Amino acid sequence: MTAVQTNIKNYLAVTTTIASSGQPAINEFEEIAEQGYQVIINLAMPDSSSAIADEGHIVTSLGMTYVHIPVPFDAPKQSHLIQFFNVMAGLSDRKIWVHCALNYRASAFLYLYLRVIEQLPEHEAKQTMLPSWQPNETWSAFITQSEAKLLEAVK
Repeated sequence: MTAVQTNIKNYLAVTTTIASSGQPAINEFEEIAEQGYQVIINLAMPDSSSAIADEGHIVTSLGMTYVHIPVPFDAPKQSHLIQFFNVMAGLSDRKIWVHCALNYRASAFLYLYLRVIEQLPEHEAKQTMLPSWQPNETWSAFITQSEAKLLEAVK
């Protein structure tokens, strides 16, 4: 897998068709489009300090699809994760860039997507997690409970 050369905050190449990062700057969306990404999924809250008010317009004006699933950092829910899984499934034939404010929510959601939907072994899926992030109690519990519950459901 070839990593994109970028300065976008906390960028990670997840697979050849999926990348994640923290909030891209306005001009960085053009860079993402030039790399062939066709979809932007934003998991940050609209009132995040780094949020871009007209992000959807910016993304769609560059010819990409924009999906916003606001996930409160202090209260992620299974419904957010299921919505994310459904969006990923519906757009699986495209190059997807997932972001939030710092790539914490995106890392966790992509880890769970790869574990539950793609059924990757835990050590492989963990490579999608931002190495510098140590999930707090809320996110550790969310990841553990979601993984156990959803892996059981797909058996």
